[in-house]
Amino acid sequence: MKKPLLLHLLIFLVFFQALSGLAGGFALTFSPNGDAIQMPLSMLENTPFNNFVIPGLFLLIFLGLFPSLLCYAMLKEPNWNWANKLNVYKKHHFLWAYALYLGFTLILWINIQIFMIGGGHILQFIYGILGILIMIVALSPQVMDHYEKLAANLFKNVK
Repeated sequence: MKKPLLLHLLIFLVFFQALSGLAGGFALTFSPNGDAIQMPLSMLENTPFNNFVIPGLFLLIFLGLFPSLLCYAMLKEPNWNWANKLNVYKKHHFLWAYALYLGFTLILWINIQIFMIGGGHILQFIYGILGILIMIVALSPQVMDHYEKLAANLFKNVK
């Protein structure tokens, strides 16, 4: 099945998030004092964290590894039954739901970050917009239709 143009845009947005999540997550996890990306520990004063290990692991896993796997799967469109278990939108392929989950997670991450350390940093704006864009593109009729048809085809082939 041919992928619509907006789906290619969605894959690019997810890929961009994957790369930046991996880079930031590795940097914060393996340099918990923040030196690797020039983030002072003083940023964490009003948070429950003494260093960047926990935020770095979250960034690495949920905003780096997860979108990496999602990007791969969006290109291959596999029928992973295990992945469909967390799909609350059974009418659509799990990839569509997971794209929404990623957009929501990114928006939530930025909002919690702004709440805990304050706002005003350009990267917060960029990644907040990225999360919104991921959700808008995923909710476009072309992308939704593609993943609804993909789910129907997979379900038909299972019978």
